[in-house]
Amino acid sequence: MYKPLIWLGSYLAILLWSVYQPHDGFTWFLEAVPALVALPLLALTRKRFPLTPLAYVLVLLHCSILFVGAHYTYAEVPLFDSLAQWMGSERNNYDKLGHLAQGFVPVILAREIMLRKQAVKPGAWCHFLCLCFVLALSAFYELIEWWVAVATGDSAEAFLGTQGYVWDTQSDMLMALLGGMLALLLFNRMHDRQLQKIT
Repeated sequence: MYKPLIWLGSYLAILLWSVYQPHDGFTWFLEAVPALVALPLLALTRKRFPLTPLAYVLVLLHCSILFVGAHYTYAEVPLFDSLAQWMGSERNNYDKLGHLAQGFVPVILAREIMLRKQAVKPGAWCHFLCLCFVLALSAFYELIEWWVAVATGDSAEAFLGTQGYVWDTQSDMLMALLGGMLALLLFNRMHDRQLQKIT
């Protein structure tokens, strides 16, 4: 399921594709920063606090989503333009996939850290606190988008990706919450089994 060299090769391949002739260099950097930070962070903690295979695979998936969005900008990912036309919508909803991942992946990371550090016991309270973390992370990311927009003006329009949708911020946070809930439903037992092996 998880092989470090395959993981690294996949990450670098997607990164190199993403950074080659992106739609906008400034937007690429803004969108790719979380994925760029992930690699050195995982490398630094790999021996001291190795993650479960599930967590590593999900992080790679999230980085891939970020790199694709950074390459095209979230409002112009071609596949989601086609989906929008097929569904009779004018809005490219790739950003909603990104915010779904913003809950789907961090909730597993939060769960892993909380359980391994014995901050909470497995069960409902653990899930509740992990979902609270996801919502806090999502809200903080929306604040970062706001600060970047204030600091850079019109050049941050592609980074914001609102596409004229007045409820964009709220729907982004909702997607993160739904992503977190979905991940807990799908991977709770698998994650528990992997945690038992790693600890």
